Order: sequence, then structure tokens, then C-alpha cells
Amino acid sequence: MILETKSLTKNFGGLTALNHVDFQILEGEIVAIIGPNGAGKSTFFNLIAGFYRPSSGSIAFMGKDMSNTKIHQFARAGIARTFQTTHLFSDGTVMDNLIVGYRLKTKMGFWDAVLHTPRAKREEKESRDKAQKVLEFVELSGVAYEPVSSISQEAAKRLAIGLGLISEPRLLLLDEPAAGINHDETAGLAKLIKKIQGVGITVCLIEHKMQMVMNLADRIMVLNYGSKIAEGAPREINSNPQVIEAYLGGGEHA
Repeated sequence: MILETKSLTKNFGGLTALNHVDFQILEGEIVAIIGPNGAGKSTFFNLIAGFYRPSSGSIAFMGKDMSNTKIHQFARAGIARTFQTTHLFSDGTVMDNLIVGYRLKTKMGFWDAVLHTPRAKREEKESRDKAQKVLEFVELSGVAYEPVSSISQEAAKRLAIGLGLISEPRLLLLDEPAAGINHDETAGLAKLIKKIQGVGITVCLIEHKMQMVMNLADRIMVLNYGSKIAEGAPREINSNPQVIEAYLGGGEHA
């Protein structure tokens, strides 16, 4: 088990956005979190990525309690996440975005950069080499030196995943990775996610495209009004009457 939440709860004023959610993510699996808009999916992600602190309950990652841990320590522990709205430097190149993403974990300081110290030169090369490997992995080598503002939406999605991978996470959280792209592009992205699983990285995703979820996920958790209403393999979720009523019966984009 790589991550476990126990009775995880988040309140915003009088609103309970997440209500006593128990959940486990096993190492090496692909887990999907589904539910209607406002069900608590993004709140759950923000909690397990360290962006929010729980109102009550606990989060454990690799056996370590993370419930009151600062956000940068989640990343250092090995958790990376992408966002529904892609956060990229649009004026920079694809390569630049990855280099900046990797430098966040290097030790180079201000004076190293100004004086071009041996450490600065070493970490510059390390950053570029790592970025090149990630570009090849996400199949963006052909647009490495294109400005982000000129690449396709699908390429931007791959780059966002690359930014998650550049920190070498144990657990990668993907927030609606296939939003805004077509059927063929979605299939390509699903293939990339399977490839990520294949190199030993655990994946947890929020996604509204149900065909993708059912074909990709090993296990699915369903949230509704902040509470977990179901958990299981895709075939179990697909035939669960409570899930069908709450979500699946409302169509793919409910």
C-alpha cells in the first residue's frame, strides 16, 4: 500500500466538501476517482497532494503520517500532481518548462547561477538530460524547442504529465488528463498512462470520460456529495445501482 486515508474530512466553513473518506491506493496500480461535479474529487486530490490540510482524519504515504505536513514535503516524499487547467509557462519552450520543473528539486542557489559555479554547470546539464529523457518518454521530442503557446492541446496535456514525471514521483495524481481532447488523443493519453504504470509509478486520476476510466483503471472510487458511495473494479462500478443513479446514468459528462 502506497497511500491510505482514514476518515478524511475537509470542511469549508459550514460546508463539508469531503466526509470521512477511507481509501487505499496500492503500489503499482491505476486508480480512478469519479463522481458528479462538486462530489469532492478535487478536494480529495488537494488533500492527498498537500494543498489542503484535513479538518479531521489522516493521510499516510509509504507508512508515514502526512496529515499536518507542509506542501513541499509531499513533493519531496514522492507525490506529484497535474491540474485540470494546465499550468505551463506559455512563453517558454517545451524543453524550458521541463528544465524549470526539474530545477525545483536541485540545490543550486542564486550565487551559483550568477557565478556559474561547478555545481550550477553540473545541475544545468543534469536538468537538461533529465528533461530530454522525459520528453522522449511522453513523446514530445519533436516539439522540444517549440513555444508552449504554439503546441496542440494534446501536446500540452502530455507536457503537463511530463512536468509531473520530472520530479520522479512514486505516486502521480492526474486531474482530468483527457479534458478537452478528442477520442483518438484520449486513447493515446491512456496508452501513456499505462506506460507510466509499466515503469513502476502508481497513478491516481480524476476523469469524466467513462470509457477511458473503465478501460484503464484497476480500481475505481466513486464520490457523491463528499462521501464515498462505492469502490471496486470497473465491472463492479459499472453495474452498481447507487453509482448508476448518482453518476453513470447521467451520461459521460455528468
